[in-house]
Amino acid sequence: METLKWKQNQSARQHHQKTATAWLSEQEVQKAWDFHRRFDVYSVTPLRNLAHLARFLGVSGIYVKDESYRFGLNAFKVLGGAYAIGRYLAERLGTDIAELSFDLLRSEHFKRQLGELTFTTATDGNHGRGVAWAAQQLGQKAVVFMPKGSAAARLQQIIATGAEGYITDLNYDDTVRLAAEKAKRNGWVLVQDTAWAGYADIPSWIMQGYATIAAESLQQLRELGVEKPTHIFLQAGVGSFAAAIQGFFTSLFAESRPLTVIVEPNKAECLYLSALAGDGKPRKVDGDLNTIMAGLACGEPNPIAWEILRDYSDLFISCPDHLAALGMRILGNPLGDDPRVVSGESGAVTTGIVSAIMRDERLKELRDALQLNADSRILLINTEGDTDPQHYRKVVWDGLYPNVCD
Repeated sequence: METLKWKQNQSARQHHQKTATAWLSEQEVQKAWDFHRRFDVYSVTPLRNLAHLARFLGVSGIYVKDESYRFGLNAFKVLGGAYAIGRYLAERLGTDIAELSFDLLRSEHFKRQLGELTFTTATDGNHGRGVAWAAQQLGQKAVVFMPKGSAAARLQQIIATGAEGYITDLNYDDTVRLAAEKAKRNGWVLVQDTAWAGYADIPSWIMQGYATIAAESLQQLRELGVEKPTHIFLQAGVGSFAAAIQGFFTSLFAESRPLTVIVEPNKAECLYLSALAGDGKPRKVDGDLNTIMAGLACGEPNPIAWEILRDYSDLFISCPDHLAALGMRILGNPLGDDPRVVSGESGAVTTGIVSAIMRDERLKELRDALQLNADSRILLINTEGDTDPQHYRKVVWDGLYPNVCD
């Protein structure tokens, strides 16, 4: 039986030299949030208060930020890609991002200044769809590459924006390298949420865009009378999304920040293995990375993200696929009058993890390490809806990947 593995990060609460998070401060993230608010389709995504589930699991509150409503694209990723493209174009025009909106950028005046551009990226689906959508809004081109095993439905969603899209015979990390090579050869603009030597600005801007979620969530929690969560569970692929949220809360709350747990699939556990090694250096995972959590099937950490997660996250979890499926079923079949949340595999895994930790006595040591109890107020983020509807039905209706921990 595949089991859940975990590693506590004892150094997260110790005083030593740590990587800076000022670039993810409330003030910096406000710039991204303001940019997003200038979109005609912008609205704050719902924060679902799952009060009955919280009581059932023995905690004070469970709050799920539902990104399946983001810009009508069924996932959060557009926040990063759109803001990064906006920042890139602002730099190209010599203009402050605060003075720009997508409406202005797609005007004839700015289009003449910018000329024809092609944006490219590698993606499991959600990020690529966001980049393609942003390019479409600007009247520009996009070329999107997907790793082998990607769902045809996700490819079609990308192509529907007018972008070119291809499923490769490579794993995710090699597909990233392919996109970077194509960008260099053809003069395209690479919009990727991982960094390497000479490529750091765009990944950083993407992370600032993702942090809009954190700013919205905190405002919504306070409207519910919750000053801040005690715990945040964050799913991670290359780690950019998780580090963006971690960086925002760290910058704002410092040593009183929420206890943060990073969750990965056990078929792509690069961050967990990095934490397990204990030497501060990132580790890689090779192979097919064949997990149902397609959005998390990444074998190489973003080094910018890793430094934040290494220094400030309290615990790393590597988990089997059935816990993501469990989370999908829990959110899709709520207790009492809790609102229903339609969540894809990558979006639901943290819900499955919390349920397992609170219900399975074999995980009592983990529960105690996380100080999860009747006073805990837990923030979860549903990063995607049913972006692969056929697979969603197989899991939620047909019972694919049963909960073998029961």
